[in-house]
Amino acid sequence: MYVLLCENGSYYTGYAKDIEERFKQHKRGNGARYTKMYRPEKLVYIAEFNTRREAIGREKRIKRLSHDEKQKLVDSHLCAITNKDI
Repeated sequence: MYVLLCENGSYYTGYAKDIEERFKQHKRGNGARYTKMYRPEKLVYIAEFNTRREAIGREKRIKRLSHDEKQKLVDSHLCAITNKDI
């Protein structure tokens, strides 16, 4: 499951088995309708799950968040990654 930051500052949430390949599809304009209109700039959040059902459930919960709530989620995720690198 992943979240993309789009060129207009919005977030796009989706799920895929191969997130890197899916991101490339979005960048080429072969992804979702939304990312054809608002090109993705970067991948900002990734979460792995054991089952597709779990990933879809998390995707749905994130899609219901406000923009500010998504921003906080992304910020906390980036902070966790940075702290792991230290």
